Amino acid sequence: MAILDELVTQIENPDLRARIAAEVEKLAKQKKFGLVFEEHLPECTPLWDIPVKAGRKAALKTGHVNDFYTVLKIEDGVATCLNKDKSATAEFPAEELVCVAEFGEPIYPYLKPIDTVCNAPDSDLWHTLIEADNYHALQLLEYLYAGKVDCIYIDPPYNTGARDWKYNNDYVDNNDQYRHSKWLSMMQKRLKLAKKLLNPRDSVLIVTIDEKEYLHLGCLLEEMFPEARMQMISSSINPAVVARTGGFGRSGEYIYFLFFGDAAPARTRLEREWVSSRGRTHTGQIRWDLLKRSGTGASRQDSPGGFYPIYIDPHTSRIIKIGTPIPEGISEAPHIDGAFCLLPIRDNGTEGRWQWTAETFMERMAQGRVRIGGNPTRGYTVYILKDGEYSKLQNGEFYEIGRGVNNEIIVADIDTDHVLAIPGDIWQISTHDATQYGSRLLGNIFAGKRFTFPKSLYAEHDAIRFFTANKPTALIVDFFAGSGTTMHAVNLLNAEDGGHRRCIMVTNNEVSDAEAKEMSKRGLKPGDEKWEKLGIARYVTWPRTVCSIEGHDVNGNPLKGNYIGSDIPMADGFKANAAFFKLGFLDKNAVALGRQFREMLPTLWMKAGAHGACPNIGKTVPEMLILPDNKFAVLVDERAYMAFAAKLDEHQEIETVFLVTDSDSGYRDMISGLNVKESYQLYRDYLDNFRINAVRR
Repeated sequence: MAILDELVTQIENPDLRARIAAEVEKLAKQKKFGLVFEEHLPECTPLWDIPVKAGRKAALKTGHVNDFYTVLKIEDGVATCLNKDKSATAEFPAEELVCVAEFGEPIYPYLKPIDTVCNAPDSDLWHTLIEADNYHALQLLEYLYAGKVDCIYIDPPYNTGARDWKYNNDYVDNNDQYRHSKWLSMMQKRLKLAKKLLNPRDSVLIVTIDEKEYLHLGCLLEEMFPEARMQMISSSINPAVVARTGGFGRSGEYIYFLFFGDAAPARTRLEREWVSSRGRTHTGQIRWDLLKRSGTGASRQDSPGGFYPIYIDPHTSRIIKIGTPIPEGISEAPHIDGAFCLLPIRDNGTEGRWQWTAETFMERMAQGRVRIGGNPTRGYTVYILKDGEYSKLQNGEFYEIGRGVNNEIIVADIDTDHVLAIPGDIWQISTHDATQYGSRLLGNIFAGKRFTFPKSLYAEHDAIRFFTANKPTALIVDFFAGSGTTMHAVNLLNAEDGGHRRCIMVTNNEVSDAEAKEMSKRGLKPGDEKWEKLGIARYVTWPRTVCSIEGHDVNGNPLKGNYIGSDIPMADGFKANAAFFKLGFLDKNAVALGRQFREMLPTLWMKAGAHGACPNIGKTVPEMLILPDNKFAVLVDERAYMAFAAKLDEHQEIETVFLVTDSDSGYRDMISGLNVKESYQLYRDYLDNFRINAVRR
């Protein structure tokens, strides 16, 4: 319908335009079921690195990227162009044009180094920030890490109608009748690619959202990820509550968790506010359960082997003997002088059963998992430690300080400020306050306001921690990076437990709507240095990354305070490194001829695992690259294969090799003689990936 609306506006005859518009409106009112949304005109992206030449698609830098032309010729700096519907030509200064690609067309991305921060020169762990439209960055990440990502955390635009995101380079606001379907169309395209990144055996997708789109998003996620288990969490992020005219105040948002394969939240050491003080689950003490079964299946007939006597010394409360199961039809146990005989008789006087057989009871009593309460006057009760509680003792959550009269384990009092637990689905956590631990924390770094509505650092830290606490080398991706909270959170996790988790963030370099209007009045346009300097990637995300790693604000002053929960001084920064790249696009013919190897090197570095600092080479491309610190090597000239193989034998730390050859059989012959984990054929592997995947989309 959206495409029809746009086509109707192009009809010149006003009567015909009105009649067709009326019919389209009738179609739009027809009842639809399920999640139905418009596909919309394909998204386009500017290709700033591709020169404008005859035969290429181009748009005005100051115009709409979707209003593109085909360049017919360029003479004396003036481009003659044919419009999109091939009805007219126009002339523009070539310098005012930028090449564009439509959604689904093959693109050949590369990573252009912008900056680095190195605060751990002895570590080979390097995070990555990529400045790009996230769709094309995801295409690159699919080539690099398909099926290898452990956790994706995204905080997409909430589509509030406040001109907070763009579709086809235009802000979407409340006046756009298709804003919901445009948002869904945008999300669907990106989630399709994100799905290919996740490890199907064990990974998690985390998506935050508010009430504007949570219903649509939930349906979309269920439709796109039927193999995943999905759960939605309600999270309080503003305890002060934002007043809403004519409605309840807003204090929370929602978090969708999609579990793939064996993924599940881990029991984690949490502050007491995470769990209820009521009930029996997280009291801060080890929990003893009743041996006598209750509820369904609790009668003697349900398990005759569970009806046996337990004999107790009434003077010491020590268990003297465990009897054998009493035969059916008999209700009394054999008498033992001086002993109290205990049978599983229920409160209503009927015969019940014990949860454990007599044999299991004796085995677990020897382990210290049986305790006696009560006395001979009011009766005795037998308590047991089930497997789950006993495992808490084994994994160190509690520790033993002695044994009781029946060999029962006696545990020490524990720190009741914390508990090992998996929380419920309603989070009211003080450190998740987005004002205190998002906006103000960011304000301390920038000495002012550069970004609206950042996430609480600890809210992201906690969400990710439940799934990476036991994965110290997890790969975590955020392709709606915003202010850069995700990498900040990952660095904090690593600092707390010595982990080696790696984070890849993607964000565009858009300026705000107000800034764009102001700079346009000054004659500036996208691509100009002053314009790009104020974009989110360069003005917010990267400066935050540098400052948090080095422990200072943008003016060089040490950050104040400690990180909550760990007492790590913020001024200490993190033992971490990060590289900042801008996504660009290569000419496929130049790639095939090997003329852009230098530009491709950062991509090869990332594909090999991003170990060590990203290498660079001079103007002359060598016949081979042996990079032991980066754990990869490249054979550029196959005539040097023998020397290349000999070098690899000297460097067993190299795990990945790239071989430049046009011969499939030659590639197979060469790789058969190398002892490496991963190998790739250049440039065919790279070119085929983006050509084939473009067709499939």
